[in-house]
Amino acid sequence: MGDNLLDKIYLDDVLAKLSVLGPYHAVSFAWLTLALLFETMCYSSFMFIAEEVRYSCADNTSAYNISQSTKFSYEQNTTTAWCNSPMPCSQWIYEDPNSFVAEFQLACQEWKRTLVGTAHAAGYMLGIFFVGSLSDRFGRRNIAIVTGLTAAVFGLTKSFVSYYWIYIAIEFFEGAIADPYSPLYMLILEMVATGSRATFTSMSNAGLVLGGMSLALIKWLVPYWRTYTRVIYAPMVFYIFLIILVDESPRWLLTKGKKNTVVMNIENAAKLNKIEIKENLSTLSYEKETSSNFMAVIAKTFKSKSLLKRFFVCIIWWNTCTFVDHGLLINSVLLKGNRYVNYGVISFVRLPSALVSAILLNNYKRKGPLMLSFVACTVLCISHSFINQNQAWFGIAIYMASKLTSGMFFNITYIFTSELFPTYTRNSMHALCACLGRIGNIIATQMPLLAAYWSGLPVVIYGATSLVAALVTTLVPDTADVSLPDTVRQAEAIDSCKKGRTASF
Repeated sequence: MGDNLLDKIYLDDVLAKLSVLGPYHAVSFAWLTLALLFETMCYSSFMFIAEEVRYSCADNTSAYNISQSTKFSYEQNTTTAWCNSPMPCSQWIYEDPNSFVAEFQLACQEWKRTLVGTAHAAGYMLGIFFVGSLSDRFGRRNIAIVTGLTAAVFGLTKSFVSYYWIYIAIEFFEGAIADPYSPLYMLILEMVATGSRATFTSMSNAGLVLGGMSLALIKWLVPYWRTYTRVIYAPMVFYIFLIILVDESPRWLLTKGKKNTVVMNIENAAKLNKIEIKENLSTLSYEKETSSNFMAVIAKTFKSKSLLKRFFVCIIWWNTCTFVDHGLLINSVLLKGNRYVNYGVISFVRLPSALVSAILLNNYKRKGPLMLSFVACTVLCISHSFINQNQAWFGIAIYMASKLTSGMFFNITYIFTSELFPTYTRNSMHALCACLGRIGNIIATQMPLLAAYWSGLPVVIYGATSLVAALVTTLVPDTADVSLPDTVRQAEAIDSCKKGRTASF
């Protein structure tokens, strides 16, 4: 740190010379995209493992004198009548006798079927901050590897479980300590220069899109839930190879004082890209946090009025994202047909959302695109509630456009939140915002109940919530042209930085 300021070089400048279009970042991105593909399949697998299965009471077979296939074509209220009958059923007949519902005998216990997803979501909500904190302390790549391998163990184990409550416990702990998405996202964010962050992180949605589409396709081809689970989770052993396929985050390494490792990685990257870096990498400039104690840095973050304000704004963003995006998904009753095709289509919507987000972020910074997507969602949601029921095609188009905008502000919120906090606590603060933001997800599951009063009420509330989020966005600084801050001091300096590096970086 004693070098003359003019002799120093900055990480952003070096990363910009490497270019995201070069072989180094292209190869790294390919491996990370594959890792995200596998992660997405595991994270959402419970939707198809514990999927709804129709059933009937065997005691009623002779009474109704109908075939089994006809019986399963009954409306849902017929099944409800069987479950509410004062006469107990001694044996249930399931449409798919090899399904999760049939093997665990969950007839007339719908809450047990849906509890699988609830347990996973609750575990994820409680564990995301824990995983984020470990990522800040021990490295993005390292924690991604550990959580990915843990997911493989949990997933393969639960495919052999025969006791329902043991399965639920595994589902909970898998969500809590075995999801590598958060550290993977931070690794992608921190391995590129400032000008490439929006494009590179938006491109990472390719892994999520391919994962969602692959999940539906595999379930279609492998219907038995135990075999399906093994096919989904077995590829997670791939994560062990990330230790040799992908470098650790250079920003995280610098904050830990491991400049020699960063220099070596940059030299190898330059060699792979066949370029020469003329600058003396030994003068690479970085600033270490004044306190080496992780919890002390967390406390210092919350003592900062500027960062505390950003934190509360991010909480509103995240609750809006999970509430609106998930709410639009579960209220999407307009989509009919094959459930696997529908899920694949919904997953594909992430792609145009990511592409539009990247274009806007690269040309109009952060605050403008985020506010625009929130306001657009407000207008589309409220408009949808007043569409004539006879204009079904128009209603579907508006609904899908609403889902597109909710995907956009979710993408932007991910990157914007990450840029507002220092490297020392970036993953922890991002994870804490995401954790508290899952409250919106929980509330969204109850929104269909309001449709009984007015079918348009849920989407009107989604629109109003999006408008509130747009308004609070005015309270935070734009981070588009600012280097990622490493310390609390640098993060605070963003408020007074108009363009370029934060003051005294």
